[in-house]
Amino acid sequence: MDRIKFDKGKQREFLDLVIIRINSPSLRGLLQFGLETTYENLKNYYSERRLLPRDLFEDMIYLAKLKKKDFRFSYLDENWGRVKGGKIKKLKR
Repeated sequence: MDRIKFDKGKQREFLDLVIIRINSPSLRGLLQFGLETTYENLKNYYSERRLLPRDLFEDMIYLAKLKKKDFRFSYLDENWGRVKGGKIKKLKR
């Protein structure tokens, strides 16, 4: 599952815009629109501790009737964090 990487602070702005565009009362209110994630995950995405999955990003774009070209982001491969973790593990042995 690919991830979406926004510039610092822009992922939160994206989620705020989605909340406004679909008239959701809050971050938790996004779940009533059929997004397949948990509230805990949404909080992590909002605080930018985790990157948005590509399928969730595309679902939000569709629900809010936004255009991808209006945002600056990049796609990260499925294994983007594994390479560094594997190198660290190898060094500890």
